[in-house]
Amino acid sequence: MRVLTGRRLAATIAAFAALLAAAAALAPFIGAEPIDAGAAFRELLAGRGALSPDADILFFQRVPRVMLAALAGGALALAGAVFQAVLRNPLATPYTLGVSSGCALGATLAIALPALQVRVWVVSSVEFFAFAGGLADVLVVYLLARRRGHLSMGTLLLAGVTLGLIASALILFIRYLADPRMLVVMDRWLMGGIATVGYREVAAVLPLLAPGAALLLAQARKYDQLAFGDEVAAGRGVGVVGLQRLSFFGGSLVTASVVAAVGPIGFVGLIVPHAVRGILGPDHRLLLPAATLAGGAFLIACDTLARTMLAPTELPVGIITALLGGPFFLWILVRNRT
Repeated sequence: MRVLTGRRLAATIAAFAALLAAAAALAPFIGAEPIDAGAAFRELLAGRGALSPDADILFFQRVPRVMLAALAGGALALAGAVFQAVLRNPLATPYTLGVSSGCALGATLAIALPALQVRVWVVSSVEFFAFAGGLADVLVVYLLARRRGHLSMGTLLLAGVTLGLIASALILFIRYLADPRMLVVMDRWLMGGIATVGYREVAAVLPLLAPGAALLLAQARKYDQLAFGDEVAAGRGVGVVGLQRLSFFGGSLVTASVVAAVGPIGFVGLIVPHAVRGILGPDHRLLLPAATLAGGAFLIACDTLARTMLAPTELPVGIITALLGGPFFLWILVRNRT
């Protein structure tokens, strides 16, 4: 492993930040509806009351969509890299522990039952119950995996997969009993999408995402020690059990916060960490911030493709990430086998 200098760290982060900035700067100007960007900016600076269609499309549809895609992609990539480090499993993703299935169950229940239509601050009922479902899944998995003050990683994985299957069965049960008119709404949410108007979703995601991500990024050096095994890491002063708990809850919190807003967008937490690791190596001091920035750029690109590929029809971005992630997942399996 190369020695990490301050110059290399700064250069790496700057390069990936430039990648994210380029994607975020270009994406708002790409779409099925052509806009006059110059006129939109002049109108915004003039401070007029009612905005023209160009300014409305640019500043209240495309810009918040790009911001939400950057936040969601970065969060999923960061959580994926963290779970792969803690579980020492290259196929671990933010959804391995069933968080996504818990969120999906909560969202499906909120859509199916009109009585649950509430709003908490800027959070809709679907987002609220999706996050509550993911949180409930996290707590149950933790309680099942906790043994005499320690976390069993094997039990953690098995409990997450099992609860995910149970949640999927309950979703099918709810769909069977639900009003047929609600099935389309459920399907669109379950496909994952970043169709947002205004900045409400961005404001709803940030309060939980920002502290969770900062907490995980601060543990980068400890993840490097954990790669040598629990005993070696403990001998070097790492509180292994505490790190596992923090990573489990921090990664789940980050994942649940974005899944509640955009739905279960798969494979971002698998593709991006592996790609960045192949470029930079396994040093988590580089990997975690670079994967976060690259994940944001990747999901912005996927969402731009999703809303322009079949214009004027928009595809859910979850379809695009699945089409890219499926072959990538198989390639990892084949490479590990050989």
